[in-house]
Amino acid sequence: MTNTIDCIEKADVILITGSNTTENHPVLSSYVKRAVTQKGAKLIVVDPRRIKITRFADKWLRQNLGTDVAWINAMMHVIIKENLQAQDYIDRRTEGFAEVKKTVEKYTPEYVAEITGIPAQDIVEAARLYAGAERGSILYCMGITQHTTGTDNVKSLANLAMLCGNLGIEGGGVNPLRGQNNVQGACDMGGLPDVYSGYQKVIDPAARQKMAEAWGVDDLSDKPGMKVTAMIPAAHDGQLKALYIIGENPLVSDPDLNHCEKSLNNLDFLVVQDIFLTETARLADVVLPSACFAEKEGTFSNTDRRVHRVRKAVDPPGQAWDDWKITCEIASRMGSPMSYESSRQIMEEISQVTPSYGGITYDRIELEGIHWPAPTAEHPGTPVLHREQFAKGKGTFHAIDYIPPAEQADDEYPMYLTTGRLIYQYHTGTMTMKSDGIMDIAPECFVEISSQDAGKYEVADGAVVDIASRRGTIQARIKISTKAVSGTVFIPFHYAAAAANRLTNAALDPISGIPEYKVCAVKLSKTA
Repeated sequence: MTNTIDCIEKADVILITGSNTTENHPVLSSYVKRAVTQKGAKLIVVDPRRIKITRFADKWLRQNLGTDVAWINAMMHVIIKENLQAQDYIDRRTEGFAEVKKTVEKYTPEYVAEITGIPAQDIVEAARLYAGAERGSILYCMGITQHTTGTDNVKSLANLAMLCGNLGIEGGGVNPLRGQNNVQGACDMGGLPDVYSGYQKVIDPAARQKMAEAWGVDDLSDKPGMKVTAMIPAAHDGQLKALYIIGENPLVSDPDLNHCEKSLNNLDFLVVQDIFLTETARLADVVLPSACFAEKEGTFSNTDRRVHRVRKAVDPPGQAWDDWKITCEIASRMGSPMSYESSRQIMEEISQVTPSYGGITYDRIELEGIHWPAPTAEHPGTPVLHREQFAKGKGTFHAIDYIPPAEQADDEYPMYLTTGRLIYQYHTGTMTMKSDGIMDIAPECFVEISSQDAGKYEVADGAVVDIASRRGTIQARIKISTKAVSGTVFIPFHYAAAAANRLTNAALDPISGIPEYKVCAVKLSKTA
C-alpha cells in the first residue's frame, strides 16, 4: 500500500475494486465502514457480484468480468472532458499524460457501457465523485491482479490516482490488499525470481557485489530465476527435474489442476516443507515439518508495509523446525555453510543489505512496528509513500488499451466463472478445515448462481450439478444468491474435493506471470 490502513478513515472518497473486502479483509473493512458511517466518506464499489460492502456504497458499478481497463479509461475520459483533473499536480509531478489523454478519448461512457455492462450515467457519476474528492483512496485486491491483463489493470488504477493528485497525500493512494499473511514481507525479502531483498535487481552488478560480500561468496548469478507459473509447465515438459515447495499447496491453489498434478508427478524429486500434510505434501518424496507462526520468533511485514515483531508463544510439536533453520541445514549439507544464532541475527543482516529496512531493528519494533522505507536508525519510517516525489522522480502515466479476457463464453461453454474466497475459510483450508466450528458453517464447495440462471437451467437450491470447463469437471451444490449476476457463476477455491481450479484458465499475464483465475468459460448441467 502507498498509504496506511489508518489513512482509509481520512479519505473523502474510497474506491474499492477487485476486493470482497468484508470477507477477505474483515478487520480492514471496518475502517472503510467507519469512514462511511461515521466520518462522511463516500464509497464507490466496482465488482461483478453484489458483495456485502456494496451495502455501504454510494455508487456500485457492476462490470462484466475482465473489463477493468475499459471502465477505468472511461472514468478518466469523463474527468478530462469535464476538466476535473489535478492539472497542477500532473504538470509538476508526472510525465506521459498527453499519451493517456489521447488513448482515453475513444472510451466514452456510451462506448464503454457496451463493453462493461455498466450504464453510461453511472460511469459519469462515479468519475465525478472520485475526481471531486480532496482525498481519494483506491483499494484493490486479486480481483484486479488475477487476469491476463492484471498489470494493465494496476497501472490503470495508478493512472486514475495520479490524474486526480491522489498519490503522496494522507487519505489517498493506490492500496493493494495482500491476499495472505506476510505476502508483502516475503516479496520484500526477495521472494521473487529477479530480485534480492528490498527489490534490488539481480541484474544490477552493484547489488550482486554487495550481496556476494555480505554472504562471503565470490560471485552471484545475474540470471533471474523462474516464476512459479513457469515452473509447473517446465516440470510437465521434463525441463525441471526437482522442486522444493515451502508453505504452498499448488494442488488446490494453482490453475488447471489436472495439468498441475501431471506436472508434479513428472518430477524426479519433490520436497514439501509445511505445517500440515497438504494435498501437495502427499505427493512429495520428502516432507519437512516446519514450525507455524506461533512457534517461532521473527517479523511480519503487513499490507501497509509495517514491519512488526512475531514472538514465540508455544513450542513446535515433534521434529518441526523454524523454516530458517531448515534452510541453513540444507545449505550447509550442500556445501555452502550457513549459520545464524537467532532470528535477531538474521534481522541484523537484513538491515545491513536492504536499504529500505536499514533502520529497522528488533529493538525499534519491540512495541510498535515501523513502515518501510526506514533507511537509518533515526528515520521514523514512511507511512505515506511519494509525498514529495516518486521513487524515480516523476510518476509515469501509461497509455493502456482494453484487451478482452483470454477465454470467451461460446455456445459450448456459455457461462463465465469467477473464483474467490469465503470469510470462514483461508486459502486452501490447510488450517481452517481442521476446525470443527468453521467446518460446521462452511463445510463444502458451492456454485453461486442467480435465480434467473437457476430457472434457465432448471436447478434447485442445494442440488448437485456438474460444472465443466475446457480443462476439467467438478461437482458442487447450487447456491441461489442475490450476489450473483446472470451469465456468471462464482465458486470458492478453498475445497480440494471440488476444486474450482480444475476449471480455471492457466493463461498468464505476460509481465507478472499471474494466471487468469478470475474469468473463464464454463457450462453447467444436472448431475446424472
